[in-house]
Amino acid sequence: MKLAFICPRLHEPGTVGGAETLVYSLARDAVAMGHEVEFLTTCAKSHYTWENELPQGAFERDGMTVRRFPVNENRDVGTFLRVQEMISRGQELTDDEEDAWLRQSVNSDTLIAHLRENGPGYARVIAGPYLFGLVEAACMEVPDKMLLVPCLHDEPFARVRRIRKMFEAVLGFLFNTEPEQALAHRLYNLWPKTEAVVAMGIEPFEGDPDAFARKSGITTDYVLYSGRREPLKGTPVLVDYMDCFRERTGRKVDLIMTGSGQVDVPPSMKGHFHDLGFVSEQEKRDVMAGAIAFCHPSVNESLSIVLLEAWLAGTPALVHAKGEVLKWQCESSNGGLWFANYPEFEEMLLLYLDQPDLARAMAEKGREYTIAKYAPDAVRKRFAAALKDG
Repeated sequence: MKLAFICPRLHEPGTVGGAETLVYSLARDAVAMGHEVEFLTTCAKSHYTWENELPQGAFERDGMTVRRFPVNENRDVGTFLRVQEMISRGQELTDDEEDAWLRQSVNSDTLIAHLRENGPGYARVIAGPYLFGLVEAACMEVPDKMLLVPCLHDEPFARVRRIRKMFEAVLGFLFNTEPEQALAHRLYNLWPKTEAVVAMGIEPFEGDPDAFARKSGITTDYVLYSGRREPLKGTPVLVDYMDCFRERTGRKVDLIMTGSGQVDVPPSMKGHFHDLGFVSEQEKRDVMAGAIAFCHPSVNESLSIVLLEAWLAGTPALVHAKGEVLKWQCESSNGGLWFANYPEFEEMLLLYLDQPDLARAMAEKGREYTIAKYAPDAVRKRFAAALKDG
């Protein structure tokens, strides 16, 4: 088949984003499966500014043709943020307000024009995640060919009427997890649709648990978080909990983060919080391997790739109990624990610290689960079946 993949950003070094990683991984899988692939994206690099920082045009990468298109520069960001705040507060929107929210979101008229002109030549179009005007416009341009990779969360934006219309218009879906699929069916009328839980393939790897200490000189125990640092990811909660943990227990445990975004650290955490920023894949694997636990405090995820990577590195997980998918990943694998409040966080982290044999056993369960369910061959098999059904 000739396939087009659409994502607002292209996954590349220095780009933090699970959705970008997922969509590009599926595109590479499609190449490996023998399909002709084009990857349509924008010239943006930052998910904060969405400025056109990268050159537009086409180039070859990983056996596919990548085409970059400029983000619309006439965005009214003020209107977008105003309506988005209304949605967040649960206010009812008019049709015009919903339209303004989507149109002033990240869009690329030139990308949609390319899709309109070349759409007849694509057997299928795969796009995601759902929460961008660009993705909504692509879905409504070629709904009969669209397999949406929604990366759906249980959030107010998922209940916007235009989002419902998009979900109910497209050909089908490539979900990340069974809980995400169930959520979509609770929110929308999706029968009959082509759908499958496909997720993302991850090659097994080994991390060196001593490499980070040798390189950095940091020899204390530490908890790790990797990804974007923002309230929706729960990182302020993690900083507060770690500060409280150190004060209450007297245990010398530091907090390390990789990725991007502002982190506000209280004075009491100075010297005990280490912001590594962007690191190489091997550095990330090594710092994961050396952690007491990998903590992901987000409550809005459709699949945590970094959680799977932490298990492959040999580290157990600690997640927020209100994160349905993260908790499901830990329950399904027996590779992690979850907390609903600070006392539970303290209890779980002390368990990992004081019972290292149990922590190692849980990490091994997570590794076995990841290799069995997210090996590239297993994912490609599910992906091939979804393309055939569509």
